[in-house]
Amino acid sequence: MAIEAFDRVHLDGTGIDRITEGEVVSVVRDALTAGRGGRIITPNVDILRRARLDRRVRAYLDDADLIVADGMPLIWASRIGGTPLPERVAGSSLVWSLSAGLARDTRSIFVVGGRPATTHAADGASRAAERLAAACPGLRIAGTLCPEYGFERNSAVYATFRDAIKQAKPDMVFVGIGFPKQEIVIDRLRRELPQAWFMGCGAAVNFVAGDVDRAPRWMQRTGLEWAHRLGTEPRRLAGRYLRHDAPYALRLLSAAARRRTAPAELRR
Repeated sequence: MAIEAFDRVHLDGTGIDRITEGEVVSVVRDALTAGRGGRIITPNVDILRRARLDRRVRAYLDDADLIVADGMPLIWASRIGGTPLPERVAGSSLVWSLSAGLARDTRSIFVVGGRPATTHAADGASRAAERLAAACPGLRIAGTLCPEYGFERNSAVYATFRDAIKQAKPDMVFVGIGFPKQEIVIDRLRRELPQAWFMGCGAAVNFVAGDVDRAPRWMQRTGLEWAHRLGTEPRRLAGRYLRHDAPYALRLLSAAARRRTAPAELRR
């Protein structure tokens, strides 16, 4: 299944692939078999908002081979606008489904991110990788790294980080160090590993490691996962969610409604 087979739904200037989670896994497996690497970005409301304001964020999206909707407001906007996306494809779920798909081909992953090691536990990347390997027989762990804060700004530290991943030759690299830092790092790593796939996965490494609980499924389905995260990290997320993302989501939905009622020649 070629990536070109999927058309894109445009939301506020960003084209999002009309694709299911299962189809994402199929695309990646087929591309790896053909020797092609790629990049997946899973924009939510916050990333869509930033893309409108920041050329660098827009460049990350323009570089992606697959762009999937990680946020129910994006799904709602596509439905209201008359060009429905088939489903939400969350990065937190893709980590598991991609790992399961790659396991069927005995391929490898490299996990970056998570919480630092303590005297009582290994770092989050290592523990996340162990859980994925246990749940996905056949999956190979090429390596894990939990880099220190600011590593990407120190040329010597970054070189060691880069070389470790390059030498491991993974098929898939999950980078969970927060947006947009993870996309900056992926930009640089892609040059070194053109045949690998990359996905920035934010907090997913912490979820997989068991350090942070993901919202219950009913909250995920109803678009309330943001409320769960806000409750767990209010100081860090309150300003972003309430001051910026919520108003933007309302504008996105309103724009979709206006587009639905506009004459056909003005909808593009």
